[in-house]
Amino acid sequence: CALAGAVWIQIGTNLINDAIDFRKGTDTAERLGPLRVTQAGLLPADSVLRGAYLCFFLAACAGIPLILRGGLPILAIGIASIVAAYAYTGGPYPLAYHGLGELFVMVFFGLVAVGGSYYLQRLTIDRAALLAGFACGSLAVVLLAINNLRDLPNDRASNKRTLAARLGEGFARSEIRMSVLAPFLALLFLAWKRDWHLLGALLPLPIAIALIRRVDQSEGAALNQCLALAGALEWAFGIAFVIAAVI
Repeated sequence: CALAGAVWIQIGTNLINDAIDFRKGTDTAERLGPLRVTQAGLLPADSVLRGAYLCFFLAACAGIPLILRGGLPILAIGIASIVAAYAYTGGPYPLAYHGLGELFVMVFFGLVAVGGSYYLQRLTIDRAALLAGFACGSLAVVLLAINNLRDLPNDRASNKRTLAARLGEGFARSEIRMSVLAPFLALLFLAWKRDWHLLGALLPLPIAIALIRRVDQSEGAALNQCLALAGALEWAFGIAFVIAAVI
């Protein structure tokens, strides 16, 4: 149920972004990123928004047994997650348009996702779980930061004030480097405090180094290939971490 809720919220968030970015004029014919159905004219914005609301409803249904298990903290997490999913690009103060995207990705894709899932299983919280959440959140920030770097000229033109748009290309590239390496630094600390077997999750480090090099050498549409590599890194790190933790 936790997995189902997370997946439906993720899909709903993407659909909200698809429709609202088009309505705000951020997604134009000059968009360099992967295809978005509203901008491409495949679906009207209203239909995409209805799809998003359906996803949030399904996420809420998946959350019912979670609330019965975890109580008010899980109810609060569920409501906050759905509100943040919409507020990321929608509402009177869209988070992504005011440079708050990275903060909320770290909180909800990292600390809340991992810490909340841990709490559901154990009905307690552990600082190690939050540190693991920081590692996962950092890799999610990498995906966002690459997107923002690629879209920097278009975002500035449409007044989407991401951190990259506010602070420039140099900052965006440094942010990506730091976010790529942060999970491995967190892992070293966690292994030192808990169990050296966790060092097995260092295996994807070569992918991280390759990603940093590719980002440094890429710009514009070429950064879409970096997105694919960043996704592979997130998968590899998650799988390696789980295996190392089981050992």
